[in-house]
Amino acid sequence: MSNNNSSSTSKRKTPARWQGSESALHAVQVAFDVEIAVMEAIRIAAFHENVSTSQQIRSVLGLPVAARPKRPRLTVTLDESDYALLAQRYGLAPDDRLGIKEAATRELIAFVPPPAPPRTSTSRKPRKG
Repeated sequence: MSNNNSSSTSKRKTPARWQGSESALHAVQVAFDVEIAVMEAIRIAAFHENVSTSQQIRSVLGLPVAARPKRPRLTVTLDESDYALLAQRYGLAPDDRLGIKEAATRELIAFVPPPAPPRTSTSRKPRKG
């Protein structure tokens, strides 16, 4: 009786729906321990370029950078206690992750101040003095 499990598991195929993201599956996130001044400079440059800090780091290091992000988004890491706090805040069940995400998304959108009304040009006469 032969055991074919070892040979079949070592040569697993990537599912078809993931094949376009195969390089991302093998990517490794790298954290750089640098001084605050370096972090601030990277973040400020990223802000001014309207890119993520990751994209800014890739640019500084001379690595390829996508012209436009495929899915521009904000990210945050939430643990169980964070979900519990947000659930209480939004009046939802702590296990309603989608509802919490939707409520948090609405709150983030509301964070943006409304645009200022356009200024109307008024003709002013120069003062004589």
